Amino acid sequence: MSAASSTQAKVSFASATDTREQKPQLRELGPGVWGYISDFDPNCGFIVGDDQVVLIDTRPTPRMARDFLADIRRVTDKPIRTIVLTHYHAVRVMGASAFAEVEQIIASQGTLDWIRERGQADFDSEVGRFPRLFAGVEEVPGLTRPTVSFERSMSLWLGRREVQLKCLGRGHSGGDTVAWLPDCGVLFSGDVVENRCGVYAGDAYIQDWAGTLDAVAALRPRVLVPGRGAVLQGEAACAEAVALTQEFLSTLLSSVRAGMAAGDSLHGCFQRAESAMKPRFGDWPVFQHVLPFDVSRAFDELSGIEHPRVWTAERDRELWDQLRG
Repeated sequence: MSAASSTQAKVSFASATDTREQKPQLRELGPGVWGYISDFDPNCGFIVGDDQVVLIDTRPTPRMARDFLADIRRVTDKPIRTIVLTHYHAVRVMGASAFAEVEQIIASQGTLDWIRERGQADFDSEVGRFPRLFAGVEEVPGLTRPTVSFERSMSLWLGRREVQLKCLGRGHSGGDTVAWLPDCGVLFSGDVVENRCGVYAGDAYIQDWAGTLDAVAALRPRVLVPGRGAVLQGEAACAEAVALTQEFLSTLLSSVRAGMAAGDSLHGCFQRAESAMKPRFGDWPVFQHVLPFDVSRAFDELSGIEHPRVWTAERDRELWDQLRG
């Protein structure tokens, strides 16, 4: 191996070495409610109504979304007319074009604004970070754009069943939406809640996120589909996942805050955070990938930069080289 290739291998994104394919599994969560659950890739799901199917997120590319569609067709042949976006990250939404019958794509106003401001940059950077998840990326026809948006809440009625779409506060992004089915206690949280997987906060409002998680807990879900990780069953398990997500974020913030108080550079804060977090969270999937981005955002936020800076492929690489090189 040449010196150049050796250096490149050393500084590659942690996700670049993730080559193990994950086959998502259908999980019935309640009457007509299904999760499409991976080991630690982004989860999605769907709800079968009287005359249509509603998707909760899609997959990263049309190629991968066609597998999702095939599995939906094992359950129902009803038309897929609606897609709900829990937020905007390319790994969740770029498969939308595979669903030809879709009539509306719903997202919060915050997510719509996010797409307008940074959608293309996000797409470009995520393709670089997650090569396995973007197999067939050449088929993506362009950004996935909502056709319907809402401010704080919106209800979808599927016959007599209500699906409540709620923006409970800023957190993982500026437009996070949860999909709540009060009749059966099922919650699709998007990446607001993770289940023992590294919590990505590179585009987050970290100090607001704890309050958003409190609002999630107040719903008292009985079944929770996290952004990544296994489905949580039972109120206690759901509450624990919320608490663990809060603990991850509070440990991140306190570590970076302590480093800044001691005069540490960004690199020093990263080393401090890694030392504090690795014993507790280091074996969680994608921990090594998310930590540099999380520390960078925490450093910015605690420095008074309210809104997350746009990630570009170049900025991604510079940060990774600086902190992991």
